[in-house]
Amino acid sequence: MPADTPRREIRAVAVIGAGTMGGGIAMNFLNAGIPVKILETRQEALDRGMATMRKNYESQVKKGKLTQEQYTQRMALLSPTLDYADLKDADLFIEAVFEEMGVKEAVFRQLDAVAKPGAILASNTSTLDVDRIAACTRRPQDVLGMHFFSPANVMKLLEVVRGKQTAKDVLATVMALGKRIKKTCVLSGVCDGFIGNRMLEQYVRQAGFLLDEGCTPQQVDQAMESFGFAMGPFRVSDLAGNDIGWAIRKRRAVERAEMKYSRTADKLCELGRFGQKTGAGWYDYQAGKRDAIPSALVETLIEDQRKELGITPRKIAEEEIVQRLVFALINEGAHILEDGIASKSSDIDMVYITGYGFPLHRGGPMHYAGELGLFNVVLAMERFAKNPLDDAAFWKPAPLLAKLAAQGKVFD
Repeated sequence: MPADTPRREIRAVAVIGAGTMGGGIAMNFLNAGIPVKILETRQEALDRGMATMRKNYESQVKKGKLTQEQYTQRMALLSPTLDYADLKDADLFIEAVFEEMGVKEAVFRQLDAVAKPGAILASNTSTLDVDRIAACTRRPQDVLGMHFFSPANVMKLLEVVRGKQTAKDVLATVMALGKRIKKTCVLSGVCDGFIGNRMLEQYVRQAGFLLDEGCTPQQVDQAMESFGFAMGPFRVSDLAGNDIGWAIRKRRAVERAEMKYSRTADKLCELGRFGQKTGAGWYDYQAGKRDAIPSALVETLIEDQRKELGITPRKIAEEEIVQRLVFALINEGAHILEDGIASKSSDIDMVYITGYGFPLHRGGPMHYAGELGLFNVVLAMERFAKNPLDDAAFWKPAPLLAKLAAQGKVFD
């Protein structure tokens, strides 16, 4: 894209959905002095979303991060509504509703009907096809993905997803706007999960297989936290909500039936253990606290699953846990580069450092692979492929990884 690509003016923003994501997204724009209209379908949901935003700002005032005057100014820029017609003057619309294609398509049809010509329509989807969402409007050139990370008012990463027909000035506008709201923007192409979540799926799959083979959730989490991750995979899942992964696996069962998973996570969700929000997930939680307490019930659930599969648990070293999870990220990252979803390996590293808690001092998964030596990564993957309880097909090195390893090169 030429450096002098024109940009559209963004003076007012509309956010659809006042839940955790919608409220957090709205706060980014309020913090930058941009007026926001936030829409919900029910009054109680709207009231709840407004109350959460107030509480977040009040907490910042108490901690001295915000003055009372700044808090008042920001809330004055926020207008709640239940009517799509009230959004008609917005220059940018951001949809933050339930992660289900039918729901998102219905919202975009409504936005297409009320948005003025030249307004930008963005989806906060974390996995769904942005091109399909754009296709249900009469203006696909004005549609793109703006994938914020939870909590959206705190996390630095913003994946900007370029659709097949996204206009250059739309892309230039959103990338510049990301800087204005103090985000680290990384450009992604359209695929299931974009950069971050497409890789995360492989990371989480390996964590599930490790449970089947002999690990406990706390053992896996401790290994990854010792490596330098901010949180291990099971603590992260409890924080984000285990039902999110469950919904994705249900979709996978229809679209990619060959994809192999541990069934433990599904069984956990069938018990309603969705994580911190339900007070129970991979760990138990006490009301008002975020401390992850190992659960005897989950331990039994994992043991029962092993018996069902006829697996005798084995002792698994911390090194194997770390390698399987991190090398899964590296291999999928190589596929993402081959597919043109990310334009360079450092983009992938920035996604993982700013959005997924990858240890900063290791430079991101693709950089870390170079430090280890790609040949060593490939050798370990060949070893993992021989494990009958893992997914041998996944551990076939991506062609780009195999080529660079044979040439003694690195991704960056």
